[in-house]
Amino acid sequence: MKTLTSAVIGGLMVLVLGATGEVRAQGSGGGTVYQVTYVEVMPASQTKAAALLKQLGSASRGAAANLRFEVLQRRDRPNHFSIVEAWRDQAAQDANLAADHTKQFREKLQPMLSSAYDERPHTGLAVGPIDAGTGSKAAAVYAVTHVDIIPPKKDDGIAALRQLAEPSRMDAGNLRYEVLQQNSRPNHFTLIEIWRGQRAVEGHEVAPHTTKFRDMLLPMSGSLYDQRLYRALP
Repeated sequence: MKTLTSAVIGGLMVLVLGATGEVRAQGSGGGTVYQVTYVEVMPASQTKAAALLKQLGSASRGAAANLRFEVLQRRDRPNHFSIVEAWRDQAAQDANLAADHTKQFREKLQPMLSSAYDERPHTGLAVGPIDAGTGSKAAAVYAVTHVDIIPPKKDDGIAALRQLAEPSRMDAGNLRYEVLQQNSRPNHFTLIEIWRGQRAVEGHEVAPHTTKFRDMLLPMSGSLYDQRLYRALP
């Protein structure tokens, strides 16, 4: 009985350590680290906030091991912004968060905020080349979409999102189409898209693979399909 108990305890320890390792790999592993941040400021502060965000973007793109740092302004609500960033590893992102330019940005931005500074770390689920869409022209349309799948259907949702990504990259006018999975809520996902213009966005919306995905999504969705269109701040 004593030997059996020791074996059971040992097996449980292996399972716990294995699960812990998986969480660490998703949240702070050696692979590419993605983050999507939502920033909402008071309407009267949108010009000052945009200037601060542009400064942050310029400084962060110069940081070691930065792969992408894009600052976006919402087209229909210009006091709403998003930051889409990618880093070679977690250590590189941590270093940027601790840098003076980030601290100064946070301090200056704080009085302008109309809601909490919403940072969401992600892992790449279905992504193309890391440099896809970088340097896009001013007319490019960025789409950032939050997709919420009910937990029992998470794996079905992942399969559907993977099936959507590849043909979407082949759509006319697409510059980037990637699916990211949120670290803290693995049933939540973010789609990052760049299109040459509004006509390309509209063409994608009525493509067979898009309409098929939306039909599949409805019974397993936990909230509204939250798509927001942006322009890039230089």
